[in-house]
Amino acid sequence: MSGASPVLAVLTGTAAPLGPARSAIAKIPRSGPVFLGRDGLEGDQCGDTRVHGGAEKALHHYPQDHYEPWRRWHPPAAALPQPGAFGENVSTLGMTEAEVCIGDIYRVGGAVVQISQPRQPCWKLNLRFAHPGFARWVQDSGWTGWYYRVLEEGAIAQGDAFVLVQRPPGAWSVARLLSAWYRTPLDARRLAAIATMPSLSDKWRRNAARRLDTGTVEDWAPRLETPPLVAGQED
Repeated sequence: MSGASPVLAVLTGTAAPLGPARSAIAKIPRSGPVFLGRDGLEGDQCGDTRVHGGAEKALHHYPQDHYEPWRRWHPPAAALPQPGAFGENVSTLGMTEAEVCIGDIYRVGGAVVQISQPRQPCWKLNLRFAHPGFARWVQDSGWTGWYYRVLEEGAIAQGDAFVLVQRPPGAWSVARLLSAWYRTPLDARRLAAIATMPSLSDKWRRNAARRLDTGTVEDWAPRLETPPLVAGQED
């Protein structure tokens, strides 16, 4: 089980133009305590509330552990001076997708949170890093980060620690779920397990059940590929 991991930064963002799109992906570290409510951090905005935010995506956690490999392997990520480049609300060292599990409950500061689902990267990362394939790189790497739902509201701040309170029996790591979802997307046994995973968000469980019912995988292109109009205007 993961121990206590200090928070390097608590970050929020304001919705602003990102090329021709609108996004709050550029997060800025906050000083002092920030209130974490059921729908997210006080002062944090979403560019498109249809696909971002809400109770099951209240807090986005991205490991600072991944920043140095991104800098080495992919030149578009070279300009990563501080946490916040991937749109994360909290940054830590020592907690990665391989160590944390769906359903993990953590106390951090005055709040209690539970891991609800992995992040699914979208094409706004392509604009953020000025490369048309960056969102797919993030998906293929498995370095997506993850989301929390808030079980108990409270203030969190830099220097607080994520302390594991409870892990469900038989819990899947975020990395294991991502591997099943993207590398063996029609494995019936794994999909059945995902569809009935109690702590996983409803959307992910419904999508797993749909794959089982239809024998098909949803089209990832609209999420990963920058829309033609946006791509054209970006130039």
